[in-house]
Parts: sequence; C-alpha cells; structure tokens
Amino acid sequence: MPNRHAVVAGAGIGGLTAAVALHRRGWRVTVCERADRAPVTGAGIGLAPNALRALEAVGVDAARATGSAVPATMGVRSADGRWLTRTATADLAARYGVAPIAVPRPAFTAALAAALPPDALRYGTEVTAVDDAGAAPIVRTADGAELAADLVVAADGIHSPLRRAHFPGHPGLHYTGEIAWRALVDAPDLRVSAMSETWGRGERFGVTPLSDGRFYLYATAVLPAGSRSPDARAELSRRFAAWHDPIPALLERIRRLDPADVLQNDLYDLAAPLPTLHRGRIAWLGDAAHAMAPNLGQGGCQAIEDAAVLAHLLPAGDAPDAAPAIQAALAAYTAARRDRTDAVRLRARRVGRLGALRHPLAVAARDFVVRATPERLALRGADDLFNGFRLPARA
Repeated sequence: MPNRHAVVAGAGIGGLTAAVALHRRGWRVTVCERADRAPVTGAGIGLAPNALRALEAVGVDAARATGSAVPATMGVRSADGRWLTRTATADLAARYGVAPIAVPRPAFTAALAAALPPDALRYGTEVTAVDDAGAAPIVRTADGAELAADLVVAADGIHSPLRRAHFPGHPGLHYTGEIAWRALVDAPDLRVSAMSETWGRGERFGVTPLSDGRFYLYATAVLPAGSRSPDARAELSRRFAAWHDPIPALLERIRRLDPADVLQNDLYDLAAPLPTLHRGRIAWLGDAAHAMAPNLGQGGCQAIEDAAVLAHLLPAGDAPDAAPAIQAALAAYTAARRDRTDAVRLRARRVGRLGALRHPLAVAARDFVVRATPERLALRGADDLFNGFRLPARA
C-alpha cells in the first residue's frame, strides 16, 4: 500500500514544520504555496523554549540549521532607556532547560524546506478549495489541478481562505488598533547583546539580535487600519529618532535599506476561537487556526507546537486502513490544542493593550507596575507559555 498522502496549504513556518514532521512519520507530503518563491527578505523569529522542545520532538535542531543568537538579557524598556523589566538569559535557560534563540525567518524556512524531498514543495501553487465530501479529500489549486489526499493541513495564513470557506459563520479577524513595521539590518559594530522591546505612548520598538549577526527590528504605532506612509524609513525616524540608544543608530541602518525591505502591515488576531481545529480530514494550524497578535512572540511558536502535536497523533504513513485513526487523531488534535492556543491568543491581546496605552497617566502607571513586579513573579507568569508544550498520549 502506498504511503498516506498529506497536502499542506501554505509554506510558512507552521506548514513546513508539519510537512517535515509528517514526512518523518512516513507520510508522502505535498506543500502548496501561493508565492512564486521562498522569501528572501522579511523578519526574524524568536524561538522560545516551548518551540525549541516542539522542534526537538519533530527532529529539527533549529540552532544547528540556522545558527543561534542567545542574547545576554531580555526585557522591556521605557523610551528614555530605563529597564522596566529585565531577565538574564542564563536564568531562563536554568529555569526552562534551554535558552530562547532568534533566527532569520527566511533562513529558518529554508532549513525546514531542505528537510523535505525535492519534489514535495510546489511554489506558485495556490490552494483554492478542498472538497471533503467523498472518499478522500480533493484539493483544488488555482492552476486547475486536483490532488487526492488522505489529510489536508490548512496552514494558509492569517487570511486563510480555507478557514473562511469551512467556517462561514465565524466572525473572522479583529484589528488590534496597531500597524507594524519590520526590517532586518546589519549593524555588527553596535555590539548590542540585549533583546529588548521599548514602550512609549502608543508606540513600541523592538530589537532582536539574530543568529547571522543581523538585527531584527520591529516597531508598532496606534493608527487606523490601512495607514501607510510613502516612505516607511522616514516615518520610523520621525517617530523613534529621539528614543534611547541604540535605536537612533539602528534607524540609520534602516535608512540605508531599499524601501521594499521595510515591511508594513496591520496587526490582526482572530476575533473568536474556531469551534474546532478540524473539519472532516482538514486540520487548521498556526495563524489559520488561531491568529494572534505578536506581543508575546508566540505566533510562530504555537504553530510549531501545532505541527508537532498533529504529526504525533496521526497514524504512521504506512499504517493500513488508517482512515478511522486519522479521524480520531484530528479530534484529539483539537482537544489538545484549541484551549491552549486560545489562551495564548487572549493573553497576547491583553499585553498589546498595555503596550498601546497613550494617556500619560496610564503610561506612567503601567511603567511603575511593570518595574515594581519582582522578577520571580514575572518568570512564574511565563511558565505556562514556556513549559506548556506536551505531546499528548496517542489513542
């Protein structure tokens, strides 16, 4: 009997991790990605301890594949440079067994893609529909092709067409009230060793050292959805040039970039949880399943957890008469992942509201409370995030 076939819609981090995990479980995988090629620009991603443990379960060593950058400290600062909260990375490693790392997103996705068979990944192939009414799901693509599958993984992103098609009554996305800018810059001469997020009045600026020596920079501002400046580089300088070091020097590096290399996008999360993370033999994961604001750095991490749990629960690719086992595995996947991911989604929304405060008195009160919170309590609050990954028992 030929191996079971999984079609993955989307070649982002969640989709590629799922494809690698299923491939290593003996499945034949086809990844359909609407983009014409792999990304070469973009952003970085922080891999928290929970994501690193999920990758380990899949058999992926992210640090070996992409290199690792372990900052000396991580924390939140005010616009004048004062630390509101700061934690030594060594303390995180001691508490959680592994230190968080930060890697360039294009390099990470390339490493995942390299772990797949050469013919598994199809760029320029957009999944337009999935018909799950027959004996096997039929995946239809924009070029008119039809793919028969035993399983479909909907990893088609925050605006997921498959989510809209199969959950037509769901309210969809919720605008958080902020837009974001993201960029990668070279600045080895600055010798910045801290991963930080600075909070101002309705604005934030993040600095993350990456494994290849570059920096992942991001900024947010409270603005109406769809707001765009003609030159994002000038807009960032206007907003943040008076903030603490090394932000002005990093902005100078941003000004040297091609305008297309500074990404601008509205920030959305899912307005409400999906009633289930599967329908028939379709499983949703990552942003397609539980889009969350980036305020905890857990969007990609939760997608990686999804992928590891889904592949773990599914039968091996060569299992005979696997259809009933696939259905049972998908129900177990929803049970294992829905509540955890929704709790993280809501928590990220609450943190975002704190970072977006604009009234001077509210900002002062926020900064005082954050600064006065003992480090041990702050770490305890992270325990459910960083220690929350578990592989559930198989049926």
